[in-house]
Amino acid sequence: MTQAILQLSSIEKAFPGVKALDKASLNVYPGRVMALMGENGAGKSTLMKVLTGIYSMDAGSIHYQGEPAAFKGPRDSQQAGISIIHQELNLIPELTIAENIFLGREFTSAFGGIQWGKMYDEADKLLARLNVKHRSKTLLGDLSLGEQQMVEIAKALSFESKVIIMDEPTDALTDTETESLFKVINELREQGCGIVYISHRLKEIFEICDDITVLRDGKFIGQCQVSETDEDGLIEMMVGRKLDEQYPRIDVTHGETCLEVIGLTGSGVNDVSFTLKRGEILGISGLMGAGRTELMKVIYGALPSERGVINLDNKTINPVSPQDGLINGIAYISEDRKGDGLVLGLSVKENMSLCALDKLTKGGRIQHGDEVVAVEDFIKLFNIKTPTRDQIIGNLSGGNQQKVAIAKGLMTKPKVLILDEPTRGVDVGAKKEIYQLINKFKADGMSIILVSSEMPEVLGMSDRILVMHEGRISGEFDAKDADQEKLLACAVGKKINEEAA
Repeated sequence: MTQAILQLSSIEKAFPGVKALDKASLNVYPGRVMALMGENGAGKSTLMKVLTGIYSMDAGSIHYQGEPAAFKGPRDSQQAGISIIHQELNLIPELTIAENIFLGREFTSAFGGIQWGKMYDEADKLLARLNVKHRSKTLLGDLSLGEQQMVEIAKALSFESKVIIMDEPTDALTDTETESLFKVINELREQGCGIVYISHRLKEIFEICDDITVLRDGKFIGQCQVSETDEDGLIEMMVGRKLDEQYPRIDVTHGETCLEVIGLTGSGVNDVSFTLKRGEILGISGLMGAGRTELMKVIYGALPSERGVINLDNKTINPVSPQDGLINGIAYISEDRKGDGLVLGLSVKENMSLCALDKLTKGGRIQHGDEVVAVEDFIKLFNIKTPTRDQIIGNLSGGNQQKVAIAKGLMTKPKVLILDEPTRGVDVGAKKEIYQLINKFKADGMSIILVSSEMPEVLGMSDRILVMHEGRISGEFDAKDADQEKLLACAVGKKINEEAA
């Protein structure tokens, strides 16, 4: 193999109460894609922040293009030719696409005026390269989350970097957008760029990467070529144990109907009817834009309903706000944990108890002792890795943040728990733990709706599956009779006779 363009060797980094990196290493080679793998909390993001100068390392060395390197911050590393595409977007919705791409690096004339024509032309070329249909004069805020992610990628490409780090780049992308990204990655590879590709989607790793580096608990576990391993071997390296069964579904005798939805119509939802029993997991599948999240938000009260009936425990309810939903016994765990689910500046304890304060209040006073006991119970039950309950939640890994988001919903003691993309951006080890928690509450008789874009997850965990297309239910299956082909056919609007299928 050729000489590495970038070498991080024996990097150490400690924070109060936790050693985030413990002799972590990474090699990046020109013209190759290096997957950086590990569970949430393994140290991947911390290692990238050390590389780009956001954090200073306690020990270790960085060599870039054969020379020792130490970057003072992201701008310093960017100017040296190292770009990072963050999982969380660093864009300004009120500016145009072009202004976002060239912010702080605008093309200017000899007199200091911005050369708007040149800037829009260069931005349009980058968008065309990524197959983005919008013009660069479009306001960023008018784009979908996936399209905004493509703008973030275009911004990184504009630096013509020698090393590009992609942190969960396809998390919000459609299949078509992902194809466009992979095409660009292949172009960059041919141009001799070194790429670091961070993703929890194992299928993508085997499709687009050449090499794999695995971190676990901040330590370097190993480096290998993609051709030398398989999914099972990779999972074992990441979690330090075999995952015998990826989707541990349990059989539970279902109770009476808990939730009944009749002819529900609202924002993005058209004449939807279904039932949900106690102790049942109802999977909701469909393509992006099919109306799955909108349906959940209408049921929960976050979006208005135009007509239809929602019955909960044989009583008609009409939630007109999320607070109404909670009062009625419906908890919704958002697909966007950082935008809708959590307050990143508050502690683990404050986030977890935020929606359940009425249940922890007596005589107008919060019972802080009861609050602490409840929070500590959930931290233990969910195996949440945090130094203390008072740790700021923004400092936790994605998987642990997701566990707190789910615990936050469960602290309200709901009758119906709606989980919208509960394992998005979560590693395989944390996924298994979340599935086991879902099973525990299913066994306790809770009614659960599982919305997921991952068909294997819906098939593996659900008892019954509804498929949505253009705001309507386009198919319903018992999980044991369903497969990916049937779900996909319904997702694109093809009618299937379940008995004949």
